[in-house]
Amino acid sequence: MINNFDVLKVRNDFPILSREVHPDVPLVYLDSTATAQKPLIVIEAMDDYYRRHNGNIHRGVHTLAEEATEAYENARAKIARFINAKKPRQIVYTRNTTESINLVAQSWGRKFLNQGDLVILTEMEHHSNLVPWQILSEEKKLRLEFIPVDDNGLLDLAVYDELLAKNPKLVSFTHMSNVLGTINPAKEMIAKAKAAGAVTLVDGAQSVPHFAVDVEDLGVDFLAFSAHKMVGPTGIGVLYGREDLLESMPPYQGGGDMIKKVFLRSFIPNEIPYKFEAGTPAIAEAIGLGAAVDYLSSVGMETIADHEHKIVKYAMDLLTQVPGLLIMGEKEGKRGGVTSFTLEGIHPHDIAQILDQDGIAVRAGHHCAMPLHDRYRIPASTRASYYLYNSVAEVDKLIAGLTKIVKMFNG
Repeated sequence: MINNFDVLKVRNDFPILSREVHPDVPLVYLDSTATAQKPLIVIEAMDDYYRRHNGNIHRGVHTLAEEATEAYENARAKIARFINAKKPRQIVYTRNTTESINLVAQSWGRKFLNQGDLVILTEMEHHSNLVPWQILSEEKKLRLEFIPVDDNGLLDLAVYDELLAKNPKLVSFTHMSNVLGTINPAKEMIAKAKAAGAVTLVDGAQSVPHFAVDVEDLGVDFLAFSAHKMVGPTGIGVLYGREDLLESMPPYQGGGDMIKKVFLRSFIPNEIPYKFEAGTPAIAEAIGLGAAVDYLSSVGMETIADHEHKIVKYAMDLLTQVPGLLIMGEKEGKRGGVTSFTLEGIHPHDIAQILDQDGIAVRAGHHCAMPLHDRYRIPASTRASYYLYNSVAEVDKLIAGLTKIVKMFNG
């Protein structure tokens, strides 16, 4: 049983959790790995901006422009503190984790990677941390090598050590798998990569929202994450970068606000982080992300992580009792709030559609991790994911729904 956490109080902060998705069928939202729901504090912060402070940032000297600029930059400072970055200027606003990784690939990668250079990735990566490097590799003839995933959903670190001996220029990996729930030993992997002379990039889309991430403690060079997975709005993400690396990188896009001076045939780029933030940005979304950081901080990241670990353990214990159900990934270790599984003889899409009739929202498919599913020789899986607002009672409803499905298909 889960103690010392008032999940009902937390749930009251999220308006959508009180809705019915079918007549008299309350929502059971188990898809936070795809996108998290939003607390009222985030919704109100964005509404307040549009109602009272709407103006473009940095350029204007009138009251609204100055208020908008202050709120936008205050949010940047909050984000820096949240991940323990030394300076707000190390926080670059992007649209999402995907754009953050593409920024590194197209700016740092294009400048510093050359033909034959080795980039180390893993078999458990989201497509967002595979395709940008595949695109760059096609252009620059890079070598891509992959740390294998074992049958328990863990990285084969012995192979990682072998790859590090091949003089890699970049090591890029997910902090937590969006399919397996595996929490990779990021600090250890980063230390080894740096000892081998490699730059490191961590996909924090599934870690930053769910447990404390300290960039100084990790020693990471780049960290990418998205607001919408951490109870913030869609359309805004973050790239944290080591200051000297960001300074050395050319602009990613051209246009307004990323310049200091423009001539007809040349330009002088702005200072960081602004040289990576071309055009009018997602101002309301940045303010919403700042409010999301406030909310998560008020609950406490250790409290959130503890709640999720207990919820996922409770779920794992019950899921293993469902006939024909096979859980992907590690069964015994401490994992993130994700359970992906297959049911023998039943397609994941059928499972998701039938569960939806009972108001239970789960994900079905390859979860933007097709190579990982290929590694396990399955085309798709069903994924239930948990966050700070999920309860034991909701897990019980999931198990009851799955049990009903098994009986429906198998008699």
